[in-house]
Amino acid sequence: METTFDSDKRKLLSIASHGSIFLSQLVLSAGVPFGILLLSDDPVSKENAKEALNFHFNMWLYSVLLIIPAALLIGLPFVALLGLVQFIMPVFAILSSVTDPDHSYRYPFIFRPL
Repeated sequence: METTFDSDKRKLLSIASHGSIFLSQLVLSAGVPFGILLLSDDPVSKENAKEALNFHFNMWLYSVLLIIPAALLIGLPFVALLGLVQFIMPVFAILSSVTDPDHSYRYPFIFRPL
C-alpha cells in the first residue's frame, strides 16, 4: 500500500530544514531539522532534515578547524569562502526543495555522519 504525502507540507518542512542555518551559528539552528527528523513521518522531509543536519555539522567542523589558521591571518580567505558557502548552498537546497519536492537535496562535498 503506497502512502501519499502532502506536497505543500513536504515543501514547507524541507525549506525549514535547509533554511534553519540562517537562524544562527549556534545549536539552535540545528534544532529545527532535528525536530523535523524526529516528528515527521514523511521520508523525503526526513532525508532533507538529515542532510541539513549533516551540513550544519560540517560547517561547525570547518569553522573550528579554521580558527587557528584564521588567527594567524593565513586562513582569512578560507573563512570568507566558508561564509559564502554557508549562505549559497542552503539557498540551492531551498530552491531544489521547492522545484522538486519529491526528492531530497544532497549537499556536495560534505561528510554524512547521520
